[in-house]
Amino acid sequence: MLTTRRTFVSVIFFILFLSLPRPSFSQSPPSNSVYNSFLKCFSERTKTPQTQIAKNVFSQSNPGYSSVLRAYIRNARFNTSSTPKPTIIVTPRSYSHVSAAVICSKPLNFVLKIRSGGHDYDGLSYISDKPFFILDMSNLRNVSVDIADQSAWISAGATLGEVYYRIWEKSKIHGFPAGVCPTVGVGGHISGGGYGNMLRKFGLSVDNLIDAKIVDVNGRILDRKSMGEDLFWAISGGGGGSFGVVLGYKIKLVPVPSVVTVFRVEQYMNSGAVDMVHKWQSVGPKTDPNLFMRMLIQPVTRKKVKTVRASVVALFLGRANDVVSLLSKEFPELALKKENCTEMSWLQSALWWDNHVNATQTDPKVFLDRNLDTSSFGKRKSDYVATEIPRAGIESLFKKMIELGKIGLVFNPYGGKMAEIPVNATPFPHRKKLFKIQYSVNWKESSPELEKGFLNQAKVLHSFMTGFVSKKPRSAYLNYRDVDIGVNDHGENSYKEGKVYGKKYFGKNFDRLVKIKTVVDPGNFFRNEQSIPTLPIAKRTVVPEPGIARRLLGAKGATAVATASLRRWSYTSSRLVDCFLVCFVLNH
Repeated sequence: MLTTRRTFVSVIFFILFLSLPRPSFSQSPPSNSVYNSFLKCFSERTKTPQTQIAKNVFSQSNPGYSSVLRAYIRNARFNTSSTPKPTIIVTPRSYSHVSAAVICSKPLNFVLKIRSGGHDYDGLSYISDKPFFILDMSNLRNVSVDIADQSAWISAGATLGEVYYRIWEKSKIHGFPAGVCPTVGVGGHISGGGYGNMLRKFGLSVDNLIDAKIVDVNGRILDRKSMGEDLFWAISGGGGGSFGVVLGYKIKLVPVPSVVTVFRVEQYMNSGAVDMVHKWQSVGPKTDPNLFMRMLIQPVTRKKVKTVRASVVALFLGRANDVVSLLSKEFPELALKKENCTEMSWLQSALWWDNHVNATQTDPKVFLDRNLDTSSFGKRKSDYVATEIPRAGIESLFKKMIELGKIGLVFNPYGGKMAEIPVNATPFPHRKKLFKIQYSVNWKESSPELEKGFLNQAKVLHSFMTGFVSKKPRSAYLNYRDVDIGVNDHGENSYKEGKVYGKKYFGKNFDRLVKIKTVVDPGNFFRNEQSIPTLPIAKRTVVPEPGIARRLLGAKGATAVATASLRRWSYTSSRLVDCFLVCFVLNH
């Protein structure tokens, strides 16, 4: 009797499996029918007349489509006539709009790209070689600051400049450790880790999170409690676009002095730059955590001679006299003098870092300007350094940069608070490194020949640095998106392809991210060319909650397990395939 029941259940699930349409990421309906289907679904889900939805759902024939698309393209390489365009752009104005966008996109077999500020360096938030939609979060930009609680809720579509300005409106002695570019969107920046010039004092942006809200693959709006600690951990540095749509974060504000100090000191290759850069490696990551000294290295022409300029750009959370005294002892090669320093408020220092030279005279409201549809051409890559580069290595690096001609480097020191936090506290694994390297090249002219040359410079210098940077794996920073290190076609080798770039971005934390992804989005709806893959079906766990199978088996046998599994995993064809495999194993 038991054998008969097992066989019957297995046959039922086998028939169900054969009758299901297999998921296809490559076949999609014609664009007109797609738009009409999406519009009808979105209208029903949001209880909004279709005539009003045109303000939030843009087809390619909509007069506003082009301006909405171009507004947040921050790399001109992906703003050409040949760049793939989305079939639909959705610009939600409420959480319910985001939920509807997810639910209504799922049946249409389109990739849903999620864009906050558009600063994905390789454009993965707004381009795809497969049919796709864009979910543009820029209208969800609320920033609510609670000084009494020393916290703020910041929406995914807000910019860092808006966050800093709204904090400054309420308090002159609070800030938040995040990036120095004010037009970067909150959603992508924080979900990818988020770092700025206070990381040595307060850690990454994700080290200062209290709560978050996300729309999951089923359209549910979840906070930290309802999503659970695993998913909250994953979107705190693992990239929100792999797990759902991040709506916003509750952040912990940090105390800042009423007066801080900034300075910039430059030296050239033939007048001390090599010694300065070499010594910086032992000072920048180890000095007072209140001091952040970024090192910029750039090939330049000076007095008709090609050379290299090294610049230390710094923020000190304190007075000028103190930092001059500190560095006269620790870093005499810098030759810092008080006249190199400027004292100002923390918000003014953020303006200064954004290249407002007269920051103390600049209206802070410039941080509310999003600078839409303005971008140059560019490429970024990244590395991490675990041991100091020898002086001879610095000399050879300078010569290589002169030979290449334009590509520059940015060294960002770690240490301080960063080194105190365990590498598995968040998905960001690079805590123990000395410093991070950004490879940076920008150009203004639209030219395939120029682009090919500059992209090659980036690759050549990255290859040249192999012996000086981290190994096994050679690490990279998620928010310095770089498709050169691997992409995912999301076919049968998705996990294998994802592991190539995933280990570079996340190290040993990659495996935990994959497990969480497999539980919260087993059908891999939220995906891009470098998203977290799901586990291969053969390696998947029966049910996400430990003990449920045993409880159901003890109560009502294998049929109950099959029923429970079907209820939990029957949202899409791919989930039903998972369910069939799970139940087949249980019943045999």
